Amino acid sequence: MSNLDMSEAIRMLAADRGLSVDSLLQVLVEALATAYKKRPGAAEEVIVGINPENMDITFTAYDVDDDGNWINERDDTPKKDELGRIAATTFRQVMSQRIREVERDRKFEEYANREGDIVSGIVQKTDTKYTLLDLGRVEALLPQAEQVQGEVREPNARLKAYIVEVRKTPKGPQIVVSRTHPGLIKRLFELEVPEIADGVVEIKACSREPGQRTKIAVWSNDNNVDPVGACVGARGGRVRMVVTELRGEKVDIIPYSEDLRDFIAKAMSPAKVTDVRISADGTQADVIVPDFQLSLAIGKMGVNANLAARLTGVRLDVKSESQASEESSGYVSQAADEPSESYAEGEWRTNPETGAMEWHAADGSVVSQEQWAAASEQNPGQSTE
Repeated sequence: MSNLDMSEAIRMLAADRGLSVDSLLQVLVEALATAYKKRPGAAEEVIVGINPENMDITFTAYDVDDDGNWINERDDTPKKDELGRIAATTFRQVMSQRIREVERDRKFEEYANREGDIVSGIVQKTDTKYTLLDLGRVEALLPQAEQVQGEVREPNARLKAYIVEVRKTPKGPQIVVSRTHPGLIKRLFELEVPEIADGVVEIKACSREPGQRTKIAVWSNDNNVDPVGACVGARGGRVRMVVTELRGEKVDIIPYSEDLRDFIAKAMSPAKVTDVRISADGTQADVIVPDFQLSLAIGKMGVNANLAARLTGVRLDVKSESQASEESSGYVSQAADEPSESYAEGEWRTNPETGAMEWHAADGSVVSQEQWAAASEQNPGQSTE
């Protein structure tokens, strides 16, 4: 192989594998040094040099003394015909393996700093444990724990996902992605809303119940830009793109407010709030809504109230106007939409540990949302949503 042929082969190989010429030259240097040491009578150590301009190759040999010092420096470059055979053998035996290692390292470095970023991939394989997404040059792993329950992932369908972790393995980088992470919402809006990508509009907070509902609180750094309008887009075009990617998950866009009372009231959307009574330490609030909107404020399985509590960082107790009035007068009557007589008196509260909505009855008992729903099924004339 002539120097010209070798130079051309390296350039073609670099272009084919998507690697730099310098990285391949380094691989060649290491491979030639390995091949040299297998020669009979080879020195203990060698430094291989390659001139990238003309592909001239030199071998500088060294002996090693008892103290580990390199001594007796000398040129031990093989003759041209022997060097050609060594180079050819090296390409066949060593280069392929080393190139694969360089490719793995390059792919890992490419994605190692992309945790928290969004990627788009094609569904390759789906089973009960995970889904594989083809990202082009690498594959991403979507574990079951990071999948939205009930979401259909058809083969060859394209999905966007959020990178939660990049692991280095002997087979190359393992990219773990998520469809449930709240960060996916933020990244999707960045793609659809230029004002967010430019920093004019900020997403101050985000809470999500994957597959059901998401709430985001947005703020504008420019008084001339409406943050909610920017996220919704003309005729709802921008938010519609996000909802489509989320397979129909509802998205509430809330204007962020530094006034906590106002922020809580807006976070309860789509329910209309009559009053918000915040505790002295600011960690708990009673949210008063019209009687006919109590179910809407709480939401199915308590999702709406739960998301509002997580969005604002305040424990919320949602009450109807009737309940609030009865409590203030010191008298509690039977609620109109209670599921059964055993739960007649009490109020809805958010569990501070789980964030779930619970019915705290007047007798001291606590009823979970699941128990409430089960009781409602036995009393079909009552509403729990």
